[in-house]
Amino acid sequence: MPVFVGRTPEAEVLRPHAEHAFAAELAALAAQDDRPRPDRWKLSPWAVATYLLGGTLPDGTVITPKYVGPRGIVEVAVSTLATDRALLLLGVPGTAKTWVSEHLAAAVSGDSTLLVQGTAGTPEEAIRYGWNYARLLAHGPSRDALVPSPVMRAMAEGMTARVEELTRVPADVQDSLITILSEKTLPIPELGQEVQAVRGFNLIATANDRDRGVNDLSSALRRRFNTVVLPLPRTTEAEVDIVTRRVDQLGRSLDLPSAPDGADEIRRVVTVFRELRDGLTSDGRTKIKSPSGTLSTAEAISVVTGGLALAAHFGDGVLRPGDVAAGVLGAVVRDPGTDRVVWQEYLETVVRERDGWHDFYRACREVTA
Repeated sequence: MPVFVGRTPEAEVLRPHAEHAFAAELAALAAQDDRPRPDRWKLSPWAVATYLLGGTLPDGTVITPKYVGPRGIVEVAVSTLATDRALLLLGVPGTAKTWVSEHLAAAVSGDSTLLVQGTAGTPEEAIRYGWNYARLLAHGPSRDALVPSPVMRAMAEGMTARVEELTRVPADVQDSLITILSEKTLPIPELGQEVQAVRGFNLIATANDRDRGVNDLSSALRRRFNTVVLPLPRTTEAEVDIVTRRVDQLGRSLDLPSAPDGADEIRRVVTVFRELRDGLTSDGRTKIKSPSGTLSTAEAISVVTGGLALAAHFGDGVLRPGDVAAGVLGAVVRDPGTDRVVWQEYLETVVRERDGWHDFYRACREVTA
């Protein structure tokens, strides 16, 4: 049984929170940020956007990009958080909604952990509050017996709360946010009290557009959000850059070989995903069928990271076609019936005929068979 004693040393954490992983960059921005900051914000809106998009500070400090995409999207998201409207990040799976949400909260509030993970079983208590039943039975309803939710804590402390996968949350639980977002108040009828949000409070929710049929947001709740759609990367170069950066970060934490050793395979995986996703080859000449999966940037990162682990532990440390072939197959073929046909057709009509792709074709044929 695990024993929790204090805080785990940062070097031992598999995935540090954004405010810890990028603490040096956040501190450098705060030290040189002389622009107006909203109440309880750690950085100005300009500095928050710089933190996400990257840049070089006057003293030469390099801020690494956390999000590669249109600047306007980030500026709208940041400016929304400076108003009284909540922010909804919407997009297909794998478009960095959770990643952007975490980094926004880290830059604005210095704490990205006030998080509610939405699922079909998320109860109302996860958004409002719960009770310590031992104290409740012993002493009755009291503030000591109340267990605040991350949202309640954010309201009381003027912080940024996060709700992930909002459309997976049951509709009646979703609507518990309406009073919080419109009145900035959370009633506690059992105590005849309420928690009023202090300046600095806001909320970021994420949802993907493929979940529209799960639990659609009511129009009343939708009006409380400013919706920002995160698109898929526009170009192959942009997506390759995103995958390379993220794989390099993950690789360092797992002691895997660096991503540049497999630059050709990263580009190949991204090209395959984009072509199958778009239903068209990169030269625009051949229409192809698309499989049922999303083939997102996040899935490409997962495939390449898995390939690097395979190369590191069972190969020569260099990413090769055989290291990514099984991962690509697993990402493409979600429905063994229809997707396998789409994949085999793509292999024979596109991959087989492409110059320099013979080793990749052979590796994919082997794992497909």
